[in-house]
Amino acid sequence: MALRWVDATFMRGGTSKGLFFRESDLPPEGPERDGLFLRALGSPDGFGRQLDGMGGGLSSLSKIVVVRASARPGVDLEYTFGQAAIREPVIDYSGNCGNLSAAVVPFALGAGLIALDDGDRTVVVHNTNTDKPIRVRLIVEGGVAATEGGLAIPGVAGTGAPIELEYLEPGGARTGALLPAGAARTTLRHDGRDYAASLVDAATPMVLVAAGDLGMSATESPDELDADPGVQSLLDGLRRAGAVAMGLADRPEEAPLAVPKIAIVAGPRAARTIDEAELPADAADVAVRVISMGQTHRAIPGTAALAVAVAARLAGSVVAEAASSAEGDVLRIATPSGVVTARAVVALRPDGPHADSASLLRTARPLMRGQVAVPEA
Repeated sequence: MALRWVDATFMRGGTSKGLFFRESDLPPEGPERDGLFLRALGSPDGFGRQLDGMGGGLSSLSKIVVVRASARPGVDLEYTFGQAAIREPVIDYSGNCGNLSAAVVPFALGAGLIALDDGDRTVVVHNTNTDKPIRVRLIVEGGVAATEGGLAIPGVAGTGAPIELEYLEPGGARTGALLPAGAARTTLRHDGRDYAASLVDAATPMVLVAAGDLGMSATESPDELDADPGVQSLLDGLRRAGAVAMGLADRPEEAPLAVPKIAIVAGPRAARTIDEAELPADAADVAVRVISMGQTHRAIPGTAALAVAVAARLAGSVVAEAASSAEGDVLRIATPSGVVTARAVVALRPDGPHADSASLLRTARPLMRGQVAVPEA
């Protein structure tokens, strides 16, 4: 079987890794392009390891990003994010990745899609999945994105140069409404029982459920949550019910794989992180565990952190009640890997709350640049 060699860069952005491509190096959108992505990452893999590809067997390591220069007024770059299922032959384009968003401009600089003078620079990128703009601020050194710096982010060893992602007008990223159910709190029904939830669409659609209503604490480890089939079944059932309530699917079984994501939320409490560090209760405003593509995230998806920060500013939401002691626009989120800080600016308008912006800091760097080998059928 012949091999097809395609130019690509393997990038880390935040707590995710993925393959980045220039759109001009790919076949047109459709089955051929999706098939190329699946083979490059090693999906589908019934063993769940993606050993025959670049994926890593986790949802945060099974991703692709396609980037092009933009002709939109005031926009420098456009990108499309794809989430590859690990065990199924599916590339899901229903959402964006906040972590890999941090690597878009660094990739574009290295790939020759954009040129910037050295110094502190601002670039506007447009995400096609959500049809939303993001203002990216970064440091350029020698014509490429700086990688060395003092910013540490939970879940990533060492430090790096800060990259600020400011999502502009993030409300209604997929549904067209910040509160697609019409209120900050609604009721979801699963297996004959009602559960209070907040359905928030800011940067990404989220189903937010109070941990106490589920008999949980939101301090559970990812391995602990993933090993309990009853918990996973309940959370997926609520996620799918939320998808219907948000208008993302007509029936629960038709819910997209990547969105909405579901999170269990609780007030802050002492816990241990994945690396066995002690996390005191007063280090965070809220504790969150996010399930993405059927797996508990080892930290928190970037867009989920933004959505949680916006939800904290919505009176009556599950997050606002859990983070009742939080002050100002900044929210400290306790995750399995440590505390992630996100900022949200929400204004109260005559027609209801409006998310003006949401932002967080990430780091990113290229890991490999060359060509990925794709077997041709």
